[in-house]
Amino acid sequence: MGERKVLNKYYPPDFDPAKLPKLKVPKDRQYVVRLMAPFTMRCLTCGNYVYKGKKFNARKETALGEVYLGIQIYRFYIRCPKCLQEITFKTDPENTDYSVENGAYRTFQAERLAEMEEERLKEEAEEEEANNPMLALENRTAESRREMDVLDALEEIRDWNARNAQGEATVTHYMELAGNAQGEATACDTLHGVSRERSR
Repeated sequence: MGERKVLNKYYPPDFDPAKLPKLKVPKDRQYVVRLMAPFTMRCLTCGNYVYKGKKFNARKETALGEVYLGIQIYRFYIRCPKCLQEITFKTDPENTDYSVENGAYRTFQAERLAEMEEERLKEEAEEEEANNPMLALENRTAESRREMDVLDALEEIRDWNARNAQGEATVTHYMELAGNAQGEATACDTLHGVSRERSR
């Protein structure tokens, strides 16, 4: 029964792997992949909603001639579960998202609208600062004041850590001097006296 479970193959002595024919794969070859809908969309033909997370057996291909900063863009083909209309969408690495090509439209996307509004407000603030030198001066002054506050807080934290380290060293010094249980109680009393003197 052991001969049925052969793990290695027989290669004849005159075997030459260079003579094996090369498999020619076209560049626009489509692969079947299992994916989930990356966003909620609505079919243009029947009006059926395809919700985010619905699983599909999709066809995937590379979008020829479409590259963003060296990142290849892929196109996916799925079918509407109700009317079997083909829906295509592509990867969008510029916005770290997906974009619908045809067959459906994307439903309301509050997060993307909020991001766009935030970008617009930021651009308006930068433009206003560029046009108004007094506003630019006020912003620089506020930024330098904020930096000074941060540096002061950092210095205070360092002083606090140095004091704590010195207190721990004092405790270990008194514990070494004491050596026994009665000495430990005396060391604690002495330490409390030292901390009271420091607090005054």
